Amino acid sequence: MARRPNFSRLASACAIVALGLIVRAQNDLSETGTFTLFKFEQAIGTERYSIRPENDQYALTSTFSFADRGTNVQLNTSLQFLPPLTPTHFKIKGDTARLSMIDEDVSQVPAGAFTLAGYAPVSMQMELLRYWASHGKPASIPLVPSGAARIEPRGRDTIMLGGRTWTLDRYSVGGVLWGRETLWADADGRLDALVSVDAEFDHFEAVRPELEAAVPQLVERAASDGMAAMAHTASAVLPPPVSSIAITGGTVVDVTGRRPPQANSTVVINDGKIAAVGPPARVKVPAGATIVNASGKTIIPGLWDMHAHFEQVEWGPIYLASGVTTVRDVGNEFEFITAVRDAVASGKGIGPRMLLAGIVDGAGPNAMGAIRATNADEARAVVRRYHDAGFLQIKIYSSITLPVIRAICAEAHRLGMTVTGHVPDGINAFEAIDAGMDQINHAEYISAVAYPDPSKIVAAMKAHKTVLDPTLALYELLARPFNQPIATFEPGIDHVARELATPLAGFGSPPESARFRHQRFMDDVKVVGILHKAGVPIVAGTDQSVPGFSLHREIELYVQAGFTPLEALQAATIVPARVMGKDFDSGSIDVGKRGDLVILDASPLTNIANTRKIYRVVTNGRVFDPAPLWESVGFRP
Repeated sequence: MARRPNFSRLASACAIVALGLIVRAQNDLSETGTFTLFKFEQAIGTERYSIRPENDQYALTSTFSFADRGTNVQLNTSLQFLPPLTPTHFKIKGDTARLSMIDEDVSQVPAGAFTLAGYAPVSMQMELLRYWASHGKPASIPLVPSGAARIEPRGRDTIMLGGRTWTLDRYSVGGVLWGRETLWADADGRLDALVSVDAEFDHFEAVRPELEAAVPQLVERAASDGMAAMAHTASAVLPPPVSSIAITGGTVVDVTGRRPPQANSTVVINDGKIAAVGPPARVKVPAGATIVNASGKTIIPGLWDMHAHFEQVEWGPIYLASGVTTVRDVGNEFEFITAVRDAVASGKGIGPRMLLAGIVDGAGPNAMGAIRATNADEARAVVRRYHDAGFLQIKIYSSITLPVIRAICAEAHRLGMTVTGHVPDGINAFEAIDAGMDQINHAEYISAVAYPDPSKIVAAMKAHKTVLDPTLALYELLARPFNQPIATFEPGIDHVARELATPLAGFGSPPESARFRHQRFMDDVKVVGILHKAGVPIVAGTDQSVPGFSLHREIELYVQAGFTPLEALQAATIVPARVMGKDFDSGSIDVGKRGDLVILDASPLTNIANTRKIYRVVTNGRVFDPAPLWESVGFRP
């Protein structure tokens, strides 16, 4: 059996000099190579590239292709350049993800610029590193057709695998897409590994074939380094923790419904927990407390996002800036998400509290991820692995069979865990609920069996106490006609980082399917209203849509479905806390609970859209101004 990789930091990032990145042999730049492409640590395809002489220039050609959940993705790229590496012509055409296409032909390249159009192909990222090193390591490199890349040396790692040792320099690359990528190159400037995200924001990795077994450890290293880098970036805007906080003069919303809103209240937080709530005549402000004047403002509990995919370290500041202090991550790479969770919990990273649901899929062409279960024994082993790593739930994905679902649910329940997820292909929501699934992600699975008579699925969900996180905001984004601006229903789109604007614009429907998809979306909205009226628990979650803003859109859609503003707010506070067994410590503004609060400039009880008007966010003994958090990840406040 091959030895597992062993990483050790050998030198300070600022002292690293990779000679091969600075000087390449001028007499022959020819090269051929292959990368194995991964998504969620599962090998899904290959990139093959070559660099050959072409007249007085060199030409790089790349064929990048993979299959993702039954969809083939292929991208063809060519680059002509003068030695050592001056681009003269760049052409890229094809798919960058299941729903993303590109077609760019650049024949005029400004001096000092490099040609790159996103995360793929990997060989172009290698050439970007070489360009940076051979052009004096500039702080920023203009990219054509758009953007600017920033490259930072981050250290050196040693990988021992199968009796062979690699010593690789690690780099953080920003500006190619939203957030940071991690790249490893050898002393000759040859890129050996990349950990990134693809055009639909999913985890993506690429390595030389001989390093395939090192992918999990590379992912963990990238996560830990990314959290450290993000914490350093945010340190300039990160308020210091304080032992005592007093929020004075605000109106406190009791989301449990026991009391009406309490005007002119004081909330005292000591050591991160709520110590007192009430009128100033009854609640004394501790000496030395940090005072936050909330006069004329509304105080609500910290929000929950119950369908998170924390796939980049940049999500940490995003969640906090949007008032989210707890997330349930429903499916991620094991090594990445445990490293991020632990970094945040230990104070070495920035982000909300994280509750984890571990994803498992079955076999077949549409399966996803590296963790699979195709029989009862494998199912039990997967559940135990997640349980032992501190996960609270298991997430079922789309290729699991019904007998395996039953085995997963039985083992999870035996260990005190719950089961959420998709309704897999070939079965329906009734069968999934009967097999033991406690929660279902996405309203579409309920809508599929709800019409024309929703009473049966309502009865089944009530009998089994099944919970739904609908992700309506995502479906609205996918259903919108391409000629309808996203800003007409989601104003947050005008604030996102530049690198996100283009991929988000690709979410939508062409004219021939827009009407059908919009009707399906409206069916989903209607069924959520029916379930809620019948007493089925609804918890707010976003999946992957407009980062930081879609949770607010989600609960706005609940009001459209028939919730009162208070009920919509409950779906993002006390209801998820109860569902996750955390209402003893969070979800409402009560003494003894976590001091996770959001101070709003206006009341959400009069207009649910006012949850967007965030003045301050309080969590873990810190008081956050959201504006610097937005800016730290490239968003406009």
